[in-house]
Amino acid sequence: MKNAYLGGQLRRLRETHAMTQAALARALEISPSYLNQIERNQRPLTLAVLAKLDELFGAEAQPFHDAGDGRLASRLRAALADQGAQLSLSELHDLADNSPALAKVILDMRRRLRNATERANLLAEQASDPSGGPAAPTAFEAVRDYFYTRRNHIAELDRAAERLGNLLPVIGRADALTTYLADRYKIRVEPATEPGVLRRYDAETRVLRISTQLSDAQQAFQMGTQLGLLEEAETIERLCQKSGLAPEDQPMLRIGLANYYAGALILPYETFLTAAEAERYDIALLSQRFDVGFETTCHRMSTLQRPGAEGVPFFFIRVDRAGNISKRQSATDFHFSRFGGSCPLWTIYDAFSHPGEVLRQVAQMPDGRRYLWIARTVSHGRGGFGTPVKHFAVALGCDIAHADRLVYGRGLDLLGPETATPIGPGCKLCERPACPQRAFPMIGQPISAAPGRAAFAPYSSDSLP
Repeated sequence: MKNAYLGGQLRRLRETHAMTQAALARALEISPSYLNQIERNQRPLTLAVLAKLDELFGAEAQPFHDAGDGRLASRLRAALADQGAQLSLSELHDLADNSPALAKVILDMRRRLRNATERANLLAEQASDPSGGPAAPTAFEAVRDYFYTRRNHIAELDRAAERLGNLLPVIGRADALTTYLADRYKIRVEPATEPGVLRRYDAETRVLRISTQLSDAQQAFQMGTQLGLLEEAETIERLCQKSGLAPEDQPMLRIGLANYYAGALILPYETFLTAAEAERYDIALLSQRFDVGFETTCHRMSTLQRPGAEGVPFFFIRVDRAGNISKRQSATDFHFSRFGGSCPLWTIYDAFSHPGEVLRQVAQMPDGRRYLWIARTVSHGRGGFGTPVKHFAVALGCDIAHADRLVYGRGLDLLGPETATPIGPGCKLCERPACPQRAFPMIGQPISAAPGRAAFAPYSSDSLP
């Protein structure tokens, strides 16, 4: 909230309640002239005034708390970069902080334009090649943005899941949930016999089939997902209706919310946060303590943002060998672009060369901000003979300001000028003038003027025999 100039938001809130400046000034216990200066962005919104706004307007004042963290501005920068818009960071922050609703409309329009362009390109490919694959799902990114704007924390579901989760044993959670489903909902849990099926529920027979290839915690997660759809149906439906997502995107959001409930069920918030702080966020120790996998632990650590009981704000990501991002959750303002791929200097891509080993990296973005990253490979599937196993790399990162709370910061020179690896948000958005790994010019930069252009020229001396 330091130097937060949010006059536009304050004026709209006042007008929504049909209050004059004089009336609101009296309620805030400040002078009308002072309020006028705040609304005209001549004075910042102070913590004292914000506290009064909380008392007066409750949840309606939450956007003032969210302003100024750079999350919305970074998304705008990424979305507008390939449109040739030459906006400074200060302009983007002004738009994000003072007109967040307009900023979100711009982001939604950009997403819809991108989806339409992708569909058109795919249809063009299918017209020339009838064997072309199905259209890429667009709901995935809309749902991911929904969780991003909420710092990957859904308070209603988290608290609801915590009440039941505290009653579950760490070992034998699946058996306990099997009993709970039978007693409360008359649902019978049976093994899934179909190949590749993790969970399937038949509402008519009230039979829930769960894959026997899953661990106890994984089976509990699948049961928890189904339980979320049953026990928190009204809450999930209300969240979907208030999400602003298109009707065709809401079924995926519904599953995402149920999955969130399941994660909060097997790793109850307060119990998990207390253990994480005590163990200095040591992923291996937490995995052993709660009998869950490395990836599950990382994912839960990225959701610990309950107001008044926040954990370290993490960024969580999962990629495959080809660089495809299948998970990206953030409780921070760190925002890698979905345009133009990710940075090859990022430690998550080194993880595939060191399977099973935890890698650390102090990385610095072009704006000078530093992050501490932890990365490791994970595998999905039991790997029986002839059975494919999926391999991914997962990474967990936080701002360097929180690194001293993590065991992974031990022994690292976190602020040394030579220790940070310079990374960026992907070549098409990266401003670094002389990166040895640049694959494409920055959008809006002429190829002839781009440093290191031989690396991405169609026919460079490096590509000739």
